[in-house]
Amino acid sequence: MAKRRRNPSDDGLPSREALLEFLRDHPGRAGKREIARAFKIKSADRIALKRLLKEMADEGLIEGRRKSVKRAGHLAPVEELEITGRDSDGELIASPTDWDAETHGTAPVVVILPDHSRKSRMPVPGVGDCVMVRVRDVSDDTGAHRHEGKVVRILDRRPHTVIGVFSPTSGGGGVIHSVDKKDRRDLTVAPGDAGDAKDGDLVAVEVKKSTRFGPSRAVIRDVVGDMKSEKSVSMIALLTHGIPYQFSDAVIEEAKSATPAVMEGREDLRKLPVVTIDPADAKDHDDAVHAAPDADPDNEGGFVVTVAIADVAWYVKPNGALDRSARERGNSTYFPDRVVPMLPERLSADLCSLKEGQDRPALVAEMAISPDGRMRRHRFFRAMIRVAGNINYQQTQAAVDGNPDDKTGPLMDTVLRPLWEAYEAVARARDARQPLELEIPERKLIIDKTGHVERVTVPERLDSHKLIEAFMILANVAAAETLESKRTPLIYRAHDSPSQEKLAALSDFLSTIGLKMPKAGVLLPHHFNGILARVDGTENERLVNEVILRSQAQAEYTRENYGHFGLNLRRYAHFTSPIRRYADLIVHRALIRALDLGADGLSDRTIEDLDEIAAHISATERRAMAAERETVDRLIANFLADRIGARFHGTITGVVKSGVFVRLEDTGADGFVPASTLGSDYYRFDEAGRRMVGERTGEAFTLGDPCEVKLVEAVPLAGALRFEIINEGKYVSVRSGSKGRRSPPSTRRSPRRGGKSRKTGKT
Repeated sequence: MAKRRRNPSDDGLPSREALLEFLRDHPGRAGKREIARAFKIKSADRIALKRLLKEMADEGLIEGRRKSVKRAGHLAPVEELEITGRDSDGELIASPTDWDAETHGTAPVVVILPDHSRKSRMPVPGVGDCVMVRVRDVSDDTGAHRHEGKVVRILDRRPHTVIGVFSPTSGGGGVIHSVDKKDRRDLTVAPGDAGDAKDGDLVAVEVKKSTRFGPSRAVIRDVVGDMKSEKSVSMIALLTHGIPYQFSDAVIEEAKSATPAVMEGREDLRKLPVVTIDPADAKDHDDAVHAAPDADPDNEGGFVVTVAIADVAWYVKPNGALDRSARERGNSTYFPDRVVPMLPERLSADLCSLKEGQDRPALVAEMAISPDGRMRRHRFFRAMIRVAGNINYQQTQAAVDGNPDDKTGPLMDTVLRPLWEAYEAVARARDARQPLELEIPERKLIIDKTGHVERVTVPERLDSHKLIEAFMILANVAAAETLESKRTPLIYRAHDSPSQEKLAALSDFLSTIGLKMPKAGVLLPHHFNGILARVDGTENERLVNEVILRSQAQAEYTRENYGHFGLNLRRYAHFTSPIRRYADLIVHRALIRALDLGADGLSDRTIEDLDEIAAHISATERRAMAAERETVDRLIANFLADRIGARFHGTITGVVKSGVFVRLEDTGADGFVPASTLGSDYYRFDEAGRRMVGERTGEAFTLGDPCEVKLVEAVPLAGALRFEIINEGKYVSVRSGSKGRRSPPSTRRSPRRGGKSRKTGKT
């Protein structure tokens, strides 16, 4: 006999139709309490209401989650969504996290509107994030209907992909050995969740949420490859940070269909002998330079400097597949063993690369420089150029120093010498401006054919490097000035002054080595340069440079101009590297719009999104930097893995409660020394003195101290090194903290309970 469907009115409850009408008129997720209050349901009938709502849910009329219900198949005014990608206009799109596709069909798509409020401190959401969105339905003039929404809260940032090495166990399961330096836990893979992974495979896993009492469970989603592969180390960083490393078919097809630029709308500069000056291993060339005496009688002794930049905007059209991909990547990422480009090689290494002897489209900055190096005037235009030579920094420097080769010799009088004369003038203006003059040597890893480190070098800083840097800065300033004068929105490259907290910490550190911060009301870059000059050539030179660098704010991309503190410039924008930075492509399009140089300039829609774009590409830049740094750490850890027990000279570069960080002199490798291994004493962290001090003996290990260490452990997967300091520290008075003689061990006992030594654990 069929079960009779109960009539709600029998229990004094509203009908199903009345409930559905209420949920339609009040589309927010209403809980049982709100329904009971609206229909004046008494406490005695609440159980019956609960049964009714369950029946309606079973029948597919409503949906319930936790303590709330809504009409089935409808979006609420405030909805939990997952951001799934971007649409053809580059806008973020999202779908409900709890949509029942089998019952209600394809989930609705919500276009996420950017938040242009300058007061908003919420991070910019990205693909994969779970967000709470205020949703509204809109219709255009044609009657087309769509959902739009603004993010009111980010519920869960996209989790980093968990990467590890798989080790099988009996029974079909296995263990994942995490590559995360900060989380070295192993994850368990249940039988059936290992897929095709084999012993030693590098895998990407999804960590399933644990039950209340059970452990987390890892499910292998992708087998990346063999850990012995030559590019496995950089692949770890790519996957861990979610950096796209493969182009979609649509992007590849759009790049393949690109054709060389035409002369229409361009000035012909093919007879101007511009040159590119890049690293010897450069894969692309996006900037070319030229200098000549200025013929203007009002600028006698001055120069005309030409900076020609690859015209990427001609090939990468707004909102096309190439543009959406470049925006998502934000920038190219550079590893010792590979480059993950922002644009496919068809563009980055071919059509957009300024190759010697080939016609290439360019956006050109032509700048008149006075004899004292100041920029008198500038103009931007599109041109066709033909590079006279692709040369590297070492070649250029050798030629100017009197040792030209077959390639640089013919360029000496017409190109290189005028470039150097113009640079000398620009350098005088730079010195007068006094930007922050930090000298931080950069280590370069030389990789062999197997993908392993062959050696670590510190390339010499040449005048040829400084020349290109100076001319690029000039062009970037000129771009910002032009766009400001035309009142065209842009993305600035801004660098704020140091915070008061960081300045206070820097002052405390300097006092430990006998230096004082200037007492000026507002600190400027030249104040820091004065400190750097005082330690030049001393044992503290490298350390003070690094500590001052850490005290600085991080540069970022922003629509709001607050200047560039480090360069001591009032306005600055990135213009010179559109092949590898999306910010530069935005500036190119802004110039094209402002100067009416074509139909591919900055669109109104993109101008509306500049805040979001600036925040996104700032984040992708930080992501790339972290990935590059971690890859170097892993490669060096692998380089040193067979030298356990070896001794090295280093410097203490950081002091925290749990121990000290040490950087090795020969490789620049960073490692950690746990406080428990410092000595036989109990060591406490002296924050003001930036040191660890033995309670009983007064032995101290201080930031900046040279030290000799023994390598105890190397974990290549995590890029982690553990050292043990084998030399004695300096001794300070235990009572006063000032330098003094070592306190006799017999006169003090460790106040630790039980009198145990942290090193030995013995009483």
